[in-house]
Amino acid sequence: MPDIDEYKGAKVTVVNDGKRCIHSRYCVLNLNNVFLPNVDGPWIKPDAASREAVVAVVEKCPSGALRYKAEGDTAPEHAPTVNTVRVWENGPLAFSAESNVGGDTSSFRATLCRCGKSFNKPYCDGMHRKARFEATGEPDEQKSEPPTVRNGPLKVTPTLNGPLHVEGALEICSASGRTIAREMETWLCRCGHSKNKPFCDGSHEAAGFTAPGEA
Repeated sequence: MPDIDEYKGAKVTVVNDGKRCIHSRYCVLNLNNVFLPNVDGPWIKPDAASREAVVAVVEKCPSGALRYKAEGDTAPEHAPTVNTVRVWENGPLAFSAESNVGGDTSSFRATLCRCGKSFNKPYCDGMHRKARFEATGEPDEQKSEPPTVRNGPLKVTPTLNGPLHVEGALEICSASGRTIAREMETWLCRCGHSKNKPFCDGSHEAAGFTAPGEA
């Protein structure tokens, strides 16, 4: 089965990018007549609910594995009015923005690895659970002021053997939604060793972290 497949309905086509899925199960828990759990073969039935219901669930997929095609009078997905990254407890960094992740602009949503163990870097593949990664989702708040611009293009560059270099307006939020910091440029840990998570503190060098990226 290819990594990316399409399920065409009469009113909306759902695209599934399997390599980005982190099995959050939001889709099957919220619309299980469309997103069928534990089945062999096609598991998405776009016509089993209204177009609006399908679109609403797809737009909540945190990893961006699910997206939909704008066809007919179906409006395309809009970028958020505030770019955010949410720090998941013992888990990945969940971005919601008009993101360019190492050249990938396919979705406004992405969950990026911060444990350092993913086999699909920079994306999360669930290895934080097997590795028993521990990192708070409620870091201490840093004093910051809302920037004049709060959305727009966000460039996320995985650096070679190092952190995620993020350029653009970004609100960094805790797992519960509390604002931690507001940045226009920052470096976020993806090796799992920083003592100042979610920010990089250079620990990747001492840890001998290796990962593809831009030099």
